[in-house]
Amino acid sequence: MHPIIFFSKMDFSQSNLFGYIEDLQELTIIERPVRRSLKTPEEIERLTVDEELSDIERAVYLLSSGQDIQGTSVVANLPVLMRQNPAETLRRVLPKIREVLHVAGVEMQLTAAVSFLTVLQEESVSIHTYSHSFLHIILQNLEHRDAGVSNAWLETLLSVIEALPKETIRHEILNPLVSKAQLSQTLQSRLVSCKIMGKLANKFEAHIIKREILPLVKSLCHDVEYEVRACMCRQLEHIAQGIGTELTKTVVLPELVELARDESSSVRLAAFETLVNLLDMFDADDRSQTVLPLVKSFCEKSFKADESILVSLSFHLGKLCNGLYGIFTPEQHLRFLEFYKKLSTLGLQQENGHNDNQLQLQTLEQEKKYISVRKNCAYNFPAMIVFVDPKNFHLELYSIFFCLCHDPEVPVRYTMAISFYEVAKLLNSGVYTIHKELVTLLQDESLEVLDALVGHLPEILELMTNGGENSGSESKLLSIPDLIPALTTAEQRAATSLKWRTHEKLLQKYACLPHIISSDQIYYRFLHRMLTIILTNNVLPVQKAAARTLCVYLRYNRKQEQRHEVIQKLIEQLGQGKSYWNRLRFLDTCEFIMELFSKSFFCKYFFLPVLELTHDPVANVRMKLCYLLPKVKSTLKIPTDKHLLQQLELCIRKLLCQEKDKDVLTIVKRTVLELDRMEISVDVFQKRFYENDLLDQEKERQEHLLLEMEQLEKEKQQNEGRSTNVNDKMFEKKRRDSKTSSVLAKSITLSVPAISSGTSAGKEDKKSKLVRSQSFSTQALHPKYSNIDKCPKKYTTITPGKTAHSLYSLCIFFRQNVLSKLQLSISDDSFRTHSTGNSGNAAFPSSSSSRNLFSSVDQKNNGNKESQSRKMSM
Repeated sequence: MHPIIFFSKMDFSQSNLFGYIEDLQELTIIERPVRRSLKTPEEIERLTVDEELSDIERAVYLLSSGQDIQGTSVVANLPVLMRQNPAETLRRVLPKIREVLHVAGVEMQLTAAVSFLTVLQEESVSIHTYSHSFLHIILQNLEHRDAGVSNAWLETLLSVIEALPKETIRHEILNPLVSKAQLSQTLQSRLVSCKIMGKLANKFEAHIIKREILPLVKSLCHDVEYEVRACMCRQLEHIAQGIGTELTKTVVLPELVELARDESSSVRLAAFETLVNLLDMFDADDRSQTVLPLVKSFCEKSFKADESILVSLSFHLGKLCNGLYGIFTPEQHLRFLEFYKKLSTLGLQQENGHNDNQLQLQTLEQEKKYISVRKNCAYNFPAMIVFVDPKNFHLELYSIFFCLCHDPEVPVRYTMAISFYEVAKLLNSGVYTIHKELVTLLQDESLEVLDALVGHLPEILELMTNGGENSGSESKLLSIPDLIPALTTAEQRAATSLKWRTHEKLLQKYACLPHIISSDQIYYRFLHRMLTIILTNNVLPVQKAAARTLCVYLRYNRKQEQRHEVIQKLIEQLGQGKSYWNRLRFLDTCEFIMELFSKSFFCKYFFLPVLELTHDPVANVRMKLCYLLPKVKSTLKIPTDKHLLQQLELCIRKLLCQEKDKDVLTIVKRTVLELDRMEISVDVFQKRFYENDLLDQEKERQEHLLLEMEQLEKEKQQNEGRSTNVNDKMFEKKRRDSKTSSVLAKSITLSVPAISSGTSAGKEDKKSKLVRSQSFSTQALHPKYSNIDKCPKKYTTITPGKTAHSLYSLCIFFRQNVLSKLQLSISDDSFRTHSTGNSGNAAFPSSSSSRNLFSSVDQKNNGNKESQSRKMSM
């Protein structure tokens, strides 16, 4: 054997290239001999059938002298023969089939079982005729030596029992069953008898079952073969439903208790599953005294001695816990919850590094069993939420939910993705607590998990953003930024995979996003992505899903500018695109627009661009357009769209006159006839178009509502901008006025000392006079309005010769200016009169009091003036 040599780089030079060609030529020598003919002339002669034979004669001939494959073909065609000629088929073909089945192979037997069942389901003959002709053949083949064939005929018989009358069942099935259920019969016969008795329990009254069937049931429950005991144990559920609660308690329950202690694990497993399924038929005493001890025993033995029941126990644990919920003590409730938690993490402790030695001893079967257990725990998770109460979810089950969503095995995460919607519904107001797990599953590395989650994605997202009465708006708003990157990541992963059906499904479900997130978020994160998929993806179903979702986004977009931009891109990049494939997708998009938007919207934006495609150079585009023209015409309303109707008729005339492709011309002629038969709706409502017009009117109303909402938002933003500008202007004005007042105070302070002769004592005296005069002026006003911001600059200087008079005039101006600026409900007469009885005087002093006040100021200033003159003379 030659060693394998790996070349880092192949040499394609001329010398080496000839060497490769020689090697390829050597390979052509090794060829398999090919048979020139599949059948010899003798075989062809034997398989040839006269073409003039009828279907019945041909079937009889092939069953009599044909090969097995021909006979199998006749048996498979039996339902067709029964539909065409039932009498002749029953008289001539069915007896031949009965003869052939005695020596037929497995394939023909399986085909016959399916054909007999099809004849029953299609009701080609009456049930009486069917039982007379077909039932005996079915019963004869029940005990076939091949187990697969026997099971196929048994399934057919069980379906036939549903339709047979009681008397026929009693004579043809029940009476022979007594002998076939005996211990002396074969194992296969006894197993078939168990399944038939389970089916018969629903066909007869309780007293007949008690007298004729229950003795056989007890006998088979104590059969020597464990397969028979297990099979009969599983049929006890159907028998209990047929005999009622009382007989179940006295007859079935003792048998189940005994079978639960059987030496065979498969029998114990069957007994446990039957007990769980019959919980509703047991009263509280039976549950607490009989069922609960058995269940506890199963749970204790599952980890120690009987691991075979572990998978079944994990599968039925949710139903078991909720069925026994009323009889649990708090301790038992906690015990079963801990048992579920232990099963949910079974097999993960070793992966975390706790038992490295045991990891080496684990077999592959054990690992598969542990994966099945955790998968069943994921399946039962919604039932366990009900068991612990959704209010206690975060405390009791959130850690298990986290582990199952992050399980290393795909089947476990897949099951959690399927049950995620049920969990979200149960949590209601607490649904925001599992938001991180939703993001995790959306970003899962397995597309199977994503595909399972996408099935109920719209409902889940709606619950996430709007779920629960008590969920605050803050939690909803915080959940959105995490969801949007997860959704975009999920779509990109589906797009890069080969599973286009998952991608298509995802795009279809993303049409729910306008109800979940804002219009701007959809526009910037999803809408352009949909357009890119339409332009670049190569899978037609994916492109159509993206086109429809894009139209939904456009339908709910709340900004007219963005809508116009998208419409323009659709027309330019699709309708006027260079690739004919894009132009075909434009027509698909127009179909979705006609479905989602009003007629007026389509006529306004897309009617003329669609008609332009009548001149398309590619015949397939023109052909697709012709198929679409009846829908296009249905969007018109007369007389509003009369000019568009003329354009449509003109384009059709051009197609009829100028079309050269014969296939397109044929479709055009057919379309013209259909358009002629169409009735165009008018602007007013008509009875025959009432529902469609009403729906279109509702769409148009919603479109106008979006425009009005956009206008209101613009006005609101403008008003907010104006208020902001007004506030800025007021602030600037106050700032300038405060600067003016400071300049006024400084000018007064500087002008008063200019009266003195320049000595320091004189300056200080003048300053004290100025401070007193300012204090008088401020005391004349209310403290709230005592500012002097509105004083003009022309009053900021005082002449030396008239100091007191200027101060008096300045104070009078302050009083009048401030009072004129105040918008109070006090009449002007209250400021002119000298009365003091009105309420305005409480805030502002009267004119007389102001004059008295300013006269006292004048006297003081005069006195100060005389003292100043004496000082100056000295």
